[in-house]
Amino acid sequence: MTDVLARVVALKTTPIPELKQLWRDLFDTAPPPYNRRFLENRLAYRLQELANGGLKTSTIKRLEVLGEQVDGGKAKIRSRRADDRPVAGTKLIREWQGTPYEVVVQPDHFEFQGQRYQSLSSIAKVITGTVWNGWMFFGLRARRSA
Repeated sequence: MTDVLARVVALKTTPIPELKQLWRDLFDTAPPPYNRRFLENRLAYRLQELANGGLKTSTIKRLEVLGEQVDGGKAKIRSRRADDRPVAGTKLIREWQGTPYEVVVQPDHFEFQGQRYQSLSSIAKVITGTVWNGWMFFGLRARRSA
């Protein structure tokens, strides 16, 4: 268990090319074009899964049944709200002029630097000092129209 924990902790400082190679080794597929945080989280889960075993088959089947009840088997619907707003708890990260900014989606507002905002546009204005479409600023526009 200590070895697995050490490998998981080491992911934080592992260069991205090495993370991608580890992905190839553990999943036997090319790594997805997602950000570092995604790779770290998924690799950490996979390392633990290989060491301790994954979910029981009965648990997987139960989750699939519950998913079918929620969305008729359409995973895209499951991950989105009816109003296209990202799911509560989602962290939107945007780098602006070399500084990263993080917004947390809440059920009825957006949280940025400890304050509540009703729109992403108002947060984009605070960050940039100019008027922006918040969905576009945080890279959500393309997904909404898809």
